[in-house]
Amino acid sequence: MRFLLVLIPIAILMAGCASLTEPPPPTYTPAIVPQATPTPEPVLPPPADTSQPTSTPVPLPDAVSFPDPNAYGWTSYVSGLYLPVDIQNAGDGSGRLFIVERPGQIRIVIDGLLYQEPFLDISDRIRSNSSEQGLLGLAFHPDYETNGFFYVNYTDRTGDTVISRFSVSPDSNMADPSSELRMMGIPQPYANHNGGAVAFGPDGYLYLGLGDGGSGGDPLFNGQSLNTLLGKVLRLDVDHDIPYSIPPDNPFAGSGEVYQEIWASGLRNPWRFSFDPVTGDLYIGDVGQNEWEEIDIAPAGLGGLNFGWNYYEGNHPYQGSSAASFAFPIAEYSHSQGCSVTGGVVSRGASLPAWNSIYLYGDFCTGYVWGLLTQGGSWQSQLLFETGLGISTFGVDEAGDVYLADYRGGTIYRLASK
Repeated sequence: MRFLLVLIPIAILMAGCASLTEPPPPTYTPAIVPQATPTPEPVLPPPADTSQPTSTPVPLPDAVSFPDPNAYGWTSYVSGLYLPVDIQNAGDGSGRLFIVERPGQIRIVIDGLLYQEPFLDISDRIRSNSSEQGLLGLAFHPDYETNGFFYVNYTDRTGDTVISRFSVSPDSNMADPSSELRMMGIPQPYANHNGGAVAFGPDGYLYLGLGDGGSGGDPLFNGQSLNTLLGKVLRLDVDHDIPYSIPPDNPFAGSGEVYQEIWASGLRNPWRFSFDPVTGDLYIGDVGQNEWEEIDIAPAGLGGLNFGWNYYEGNHPYQGSSAASFAFPIAEYSHSQGCSVTGGVVSRGASLPAWNSIYLYGDFCTGYVWGLLTQGGSWQSQLLFETGLGISTFGVDEAGDVYLADYRGGTIYRLASK
């Protein structure tokens, strides 16, 4: 096991960014999960008796150092998936995981069993010819248990990005494909760098990650332009208007000259991002161009950051110069250790307290998994696992346990002690 230690001062949060350079997907036939009898619908627990006092869980202390990785491993949780690219939970108490398959289906997993019928199948309205096209991201509304709404990012038959809302059907294990509400349609000039991240923040707003539009080197200079939604993180209020409204504290709210949806700019291909559920900080994995992959952070509530692409790739000048202030990455690695960063998640699960507050992220090409934490006022990144998997995404279940997806093998793995 090789270890890499990188120290980056927290104070240096002002220059760079990174393209999802996946190899073409392999020829792979979806596996059929054998089931002798249908898996019963999950039985939800009865509502808690609010008349009785309940104890408040004691918060776990943040990790001050990395656990010994030799005491932990990634154990197979479920297989038989086809090109999995996202792992989410609905936060509805059902214990289900929802796995996004790039060609256009969302599958349900509970207790390590894969349901035969997809939760949603919209493959008929999706273009997935390129390895960076398809059904790319999923997020459940914070009040999903009540309203049944969830949101997806996909490329349509023309290759353009679509952000849509769907609703669950009366069968809790099946969505209604006819319920689609198209919220945004964003033209894509090229087939690559479509981004794909979708997440609700602790503020209740919907955040979207969009790549710079593709080709290479951002020839249209989209990352730095506020007159396009490409190369950005967007922030929408989906609760007070249809299809959405602009949060009043968005950095460009009220401006008639630029897109008011923009929350952050200067990104190349923010394939995966996630919020720390405790601090509210937004961690962004931005895929690199020629040499550097990076992890960026937007502290809770701080909009308007410019992460530097295409003036910078990571901490390194890429082309041109600017007097603008940039937010530099909190971690980076060179292409000697991989080729495409997969943004991860902050571990907050009670089952692995030694990992509490550690951000886990990986590389699609090498299968390396790093951990990232703050120590002594600096960000510390350490190589922890060499999995050999094609890591396309990370995710957490309702208990906070951490999972990753092997894109090539169609298997979901869970971090566990040995």
